[in-house]
Amino acid sequence: MSVRRDFASAGLLLADGNGVLHLLAASSQATRELELMQLQREGGPCLDCYQMGIPVSVPDLSRETERWPQFTAAAAELEFMSVHAVPMRLRRTVLGALDLFGTSTGSLGPDDLALAQALAHVASGALVQDQASADKDVVLSQLNSALSSLVVLKQAKGLLSQLGDLNMEQVFTTLRRYARDINLRLSDVAADFGSRSLSAQVLLNHAAKKSGTTSS
Repeated sequence: MSVRRDFASAGLLLADGNGVLHLLAASSQATRELELMQLQREGGPCLDCYQMGIPVSVPDLSRETERWPQFTAAAAELEFMSVHAVPMRLRRTVLGALDLFGTSTGSLGPDDLALAQALAHVASGALVQDQASADKDVVLSQLNSALSSLVVLKQAKGLLSQLGDLNMEQVFTTLRRYARDINLRLSDVAADFGSRSLSAQVLLNHAAKKSGTTSS
């Protein structure tokens, strides 16, 4: 099984005081539909992640039709082929799950897993610190923005890897160095690259100049 270089979208599931999961945020309509179906049918890898309190990785959903027949059928209809879920925690308490959905099969790479777990920690902290109900819409908006930025970054990494023939570590270093040198957020650089307002050649030339080599 290959290692994934990107994922298509993400969702956050949060448990209430009774331990019942609810959809908190989703980075796409397709993800929202799949998450809601999973909650309604009470079956799927993201629910298992929350209930067991450990990451659940499904590199190929087509191989899990007997385990989650309704979830896998809905995922296939929405063109999702893999899913990776990590628990949201506050010390020993599992608050919910962060779910990453892919449109191709493959395992989640260590850098992607680290990013996912980091976002889950940030989301957990933001939710716990938010005590005023008037501020919840702000928190949800921030989490939605973070999910979207994470997806954009992964897509940009995958594309730059192909265009520049770079491994994931080299790609991340290239994007981060450019963002730092021109004083932009990494997510903004990834978004500009994804929208084609920033070319791969500019990024590669910048990296080559910093390393003392030339890029053709």
